[in-house]
Amino acid sequence: MTAGRTVNAASHHWGTPPHYVAAVRKVFEGQIALDPCSNKYSVVHANTEYQLPEKDGLSESWDFPTIYMNPPYGADRSRGTNIRQWLQRCAESRNKYGSQIIALVPVATNTLHWKRYVWTVASAVAFLYDTRLKFLVDGKSGGKGAPMSCAVVYWGDHVAQFVSVFSEFGAAIDLKTVVVSEHERQGKRKQVSLFDMGAK
Repeated sequence: MTAGRTVNAASHHWGTPPHYVAAVRKVFEGQIALDPCSNKYSVVHANTEYQLPEKDGLSESWDFPTIYMNPPYGADRSRGTNIRQWLQRCAESRNKYGSQIIALVPVATNTLHWKRYVWTVASAVAFLYDTRLKFLVDGKSGGKGAPMSCAVVYWGDHVAQFVSVFSEFGAAIDLKTVVVSEHERQGKRKQVSLFDMGAK
C-alpha cells in the first residue's frame, strides 16, 4: 500500500484493489507476512505492517518469508527516496533472506531500476491488462484510473504458481526464459539468458 502516486497526491492513500490482494495471497498460500508500505486504509492485512510516519518501511527489517508491497510511485522529497529504493530493497531481501516478494509497480522497462532490480534479478512479471488500474483511494473504490500501465513483479521460487495465478490478469512471464541483450553499461551486445546473468 502506499501514500500518493505522485508528490502532489501525497495526501491520499492509494491501495491495491482487493482482487489483486486475493491473487497475491493465492501465490503465497494465504499468508502475507509483511506489507512495508501499508496505511490505515489497507485491505492487505499483512501480519506485519509498516506505516508512515510511525515506521518507514525502507528503514525497517524485511526479514520475512512473504512480502507484498505497493510502493509510493512518486519521489518522497522529505526522505530523499523514490521507487528505485523500494525495488532495490526487494532484490536485496530476496538475496539476503530468501523472501518471496510481490510488488505492484508502474511499468518502466527502460529505467535503470527495472534493468537492475527487475530484468536481471526478478523471477517473473505480469504486465496487467488493466489499462487504467483503479486503485482504492483512502480505502474506497471508484477512483480515477492510474495514468500509467502497471505490472506485478515477483522475486521467488514459485514461478509456475505466480504465472498460473496472474495470467488471469495480464501477460505473465517467467523471466528466466526471457533472452535480452546485456546492459549497455557493460559495453556488450551478446544475447544472454537472464537465468545465466544472475543477480548483478
